[in-house]
Amino acid sequence: MNSALARTSAVVLAAGFGTRMKSTLPKVLHRSCGLPLVHYPVRAALEAGASEVIVVVGHGREHVESYLREAFGARVKFALQDKPCGTGDAARAALPALAADCERVLVFYGDAPLVGAADLAKIAEALDENPTSPLAMATCTLADPTGYGRVLRDATGHIVAIREQKDCTPEERAVTEINPGIYAARADFFREALASLTPNNAQGEYYLTDIVAFAPERGDRVIGVASSPDVMIGINDRQQLFEAEATMHERLLTKHRKAGVTIREGARIEDGVTLGTDVIVESGVVLRGKTSIGNGCQIDVGSVLTNVTVGENVRIKPYTVAEDAVIGRAAQIGPFSHLRPASVLGEESHVGNFVELKKTTLGNRSKANHLAYLGDGIVGEDVNVGAGTIFCNYDGFQKHTTILEDGVFIGSDSQLVAPVRVGKGAYVATATCVTKDVPAGALAIARTKQDNKDGYADRLKARFKAAKEAAKKALEAEEKGV
Repeated sequence: MNSALARTSAVVLAAGFGTRMKSTLPKVLHRSCGLPLVHYPVRAALEAGASEVIVVVGHGREHVESYLREAFGARVKFALQDKPCGTGDAARAALPALAADCERVLVFYGDAPLVGAADLAKIAEALDENPTSPLAMATCTLADPTGYGRVLRDATGHIVAIREQKDCTPEERAVTEINPGIYAARADFFREALASLTPNNAQGEYYLTDIVAFAPERGDRVIGVASSPDVMIGINDRQQLFEAEATMHERLLTKHRKAGVTIREGARIEDGVTLGTDVIVESGVVLRGKTSIGNGCQIDVGSVLTNVTVGENVRIKPYTVAEDAVIGRAAQIGPFSHLRPASVLGEESHVGNFVELKKTTLGNRSKANHLAYLGDGIVGEDVNVGAGTIFCNYDGFQKHTTILEDGVFIGSDSQLVAPVRVGKGAYVATATCVTKDVPAGALAIARTKQDNKDGYADRLKARFKAAKEAAKKALEAEEKGV
């Protein structure tokens, strides 16, 4: 825990409508690199060591609270802003939730996904380094500050106010130092400053930024902390969401590459994905959710994995799609394989071209290499499933289980009608429809006897040709009106 944030309450403002997103979804729940925007500032505060995190909610509160409770549990508390009356009003809503022993308050926005723990700690440390100052804030300089609040300084260079662009004079609009919206304040000052706010601005709202002017008005100095422009990127529309995600994604890829992962251009990896050393991720790969890739794996072109656990030295061939699955060490998957939820593949197993698994366990060294559907199955070790095999698991009302014990061989184009069990070492002949259990070591065969009729092919061809010609003549007669 960062000592600078001991007895510090972090307040994350996440109550806005986000009207420019043009969405029914609350702005802070729009996703960037796989996680909702609000996840990142909350995580940053916790990683920095804040004693508590209070999220101010409003529009869509039930959805925001539900997500954050699932993601962070009791480490996050909530405060409600009933009506949207500005950022200052939102910050005031958090006051009753502050811990009794709170000494500092760290305030920032829930739509700022690029803010990290180090950025927050830097502001808090600046406050500690200046014990006579009640407020520290981030600042940064932009070549084009359009749309951002300007940092106003007096002749001595001290910060005296923040002016929102709507309220700026032409001279103030020329200022290029802007306000990223990260503040660290002593708790008593924070309460007093918020109580002083009035809606004396073009929007008729209570601006949080006005606490900056309150400090010098009572003779206190505001500490400005120079920050990276990346930190201040907030999200107001889909274009800004795209731009912020591009920066975040590049950060993620850089971290993985420096940790020993080869990632080709065009791969997409979400926050929360873990990659071992010597992993190769080819172009067009998408890794989502809580996917975990073990050491030495190769994930080939176009594969999409969502919440998949992959053991070491696995080869995933092109265009494999998998979700909520587990793949054991040294397995080979694809190309064009589909692993649906609850599929578990053992070590050195093979799942090949156009094979689909759903809620099926495939034992160590077992193989289903071609054109098969295995649904609701339990497959033992060293089993071979031939091309075109189908587990008939659904009767229109319920799902049933197919069990193949160790060493079973299933011939091509076989159907296994569940519930059914094939015993250890049994052999199912090609094109067999299995409707009852097969004992261990037995041969199951269920197909009609082949009957060859000599010379019959020519007679069939003549019949089919005559039928075709008759149909053609009938159509011509119809068109002539005969």
